[in-house]
Amino acid sequence: MTEPERELPKRESLAEKRARRAAIDDPEIVLGAAARFLEARSRAVAEVRRRLGSAGYRTDLVDGAIARLTLLGILDDEAFARAWVESRDRARPRGERALRAELSLKGIERSIVDTVLADRREVAAAVRSDGVVVSADLAAAERLLARHARSLGRVLGPGQRRQRAYGLLARHGFDPETCREAAAAVVAGPDADGIETADAR
Repeated sequence: MTEPERELPKRESLAEKRARRAAIDDPEIVLGAAARFLEARSRAVAEVRRRLGSAGYRTDLVDGAIARLTLLGILDDEAFARAWVESRDRARPRGERALRAELSLKGIERSIVDTVLADRREVAAAVRSDGVVVSADLAAAERLLARHARSLGRVLGPGQRRQRAYGLLARHGFDPETCREAAAAVVAGPDADGIETADAR
């Protein structure tokens, strides 16, 4: 005798979840959903708004949750933008154009982006070991090239090496002048960040 088949509980569809969430009128539930979204990492206000809106929560409750999180200092677009730029400069160097585009995609207002990047230009300039002060973008470009020094060193011709370095920098959002200056340093020989060319070896 076979055991009767158990009926599995029906899974809620995305449309049903959205309809259920749209019927919620408790602001604490929406606040909790926002807090869970922020557990993994900090986010921009627009990201939280998009996430809660796409989940189906009412706009007035989403606005209330965002206002409360902003008041508590948990949501802060300027702090988010500064942390994003610092993280990129430290771990995955990008040029100002790329940083501007990334922050814009995150929904950060242009005035905040302008302020954060202006501060980066003023504060993040670096002094190399040779005593030369370089811009934040050039310092970031040199860090990126230092990470790719081994593969760039395998390119034998100086012109090809410069072209490869230039292309790498351009793909990471550096302006043409920064690309030219940093790529020329790769061909010229060892630099302050330890980039060594085939000619220098």
